[in-house]
Amino acid sequence: MTNTKSSSDMQTGYAARRKAINTLVYVILAIMVVIWIFPIVWLVIQSLRGEPGISTSYFFPKQWTFDNYIRLFVEYDDQGNALAWSEMRFPFAQWFINTLVIAIFSCIISTLFILMVSYALSRLRFKSRKTFLNLGLILGMFPGFMSMAATYNIMEILGLKQQLFALVIVYSAGAGLGYQVSKGFFDTIPRSLDEAAKIDGATRNQIFWQIILPLSKPIIVYTALTTFIGPWTDYIFVSYFMKDNQMNYTVACGLYSMLGNQTISDYFTTFCAGAVLIAIPITILFVIMQRYYVAGVTGGAVKG
Repeated sequence: MTNTKSSSDMQTGYAARRKAINTLVYVILAIMVVIWIFPIVWLVIQSLRGEPGISTSYFFPKQWTFDNYIRLFVEYDDQGNALAWSEMRFPFAQWFINTLVIAIFSCIISTLFILMVSYALSRLRFKSRKTFLNLGLILGMFPGFMSMAATYNIMEILGLKQQLFALVIVYSAGAGLGYQVSKGFFDTIPRSLDEAAKIDGATRNQIFWQIILPLSKPIIVYTALTTFIGPWTDYIFVSYFMKDNQMNYTVACGLYSMLGNQTISDYFTTFCAGAVLIAIPITILFVIMQRYYVAGVTGGAVKG
């Protein structure tokens, strides 16, 4: 009887401790969520603020307006006529189109490069394969902006100075070095599929396009999302390559130009509106593709 009571007390004490620990964990997580989401809420509120200036002494605006969003796409001259994009001080619509075009083409080319390189390294055995794997890993540790000066000179020699196509080349040319996660995913696909296809007379090219890729939707989505985000958010390369060619800016570079000493007071709330708009497409993509993204990451982490 004593043993039964003691066991019951131990279980009660264990349950109480576990409940206390879970409560503490949830409180910490709730605090972290508030800290993480506060800048986003603040940005949205500032984008709807009707009062001009960089900041106010109060958190919620006294005047709410969508004019900051409208101002991104439409500006008027002194006579009330709408200005063309090329005449606007900050042509956000042109920047958005530039960013979208660059991101889409870079995403397609980079995804193909990464998947093909990853499949080759996963399935083929050739001389210096391990050396290439190690070299690719080492090169991936260096930030890309270290090559900006050399890359800019190469683009200038090729006659692509300050052109959008040059940015597509820059973002996608070295994408094959990002093979690590995709290779790990391909390693999890049984080699027996390749061998069976070879027996049926399929070529290596047919195996890759018709058998392996249809089974690799998670890693394709993961690779496409990661290669899309880079050009979509990049500032460094655009600011260096485009210099003062404002019409060829991307959104990241264009929005930053609003924060100059002479314009920040008038355009800060407009900048916040632009930051909100540029975040919407990538957020929607992540929400829709989240399950494939997670499956691609976990699948690529199984084997190296």
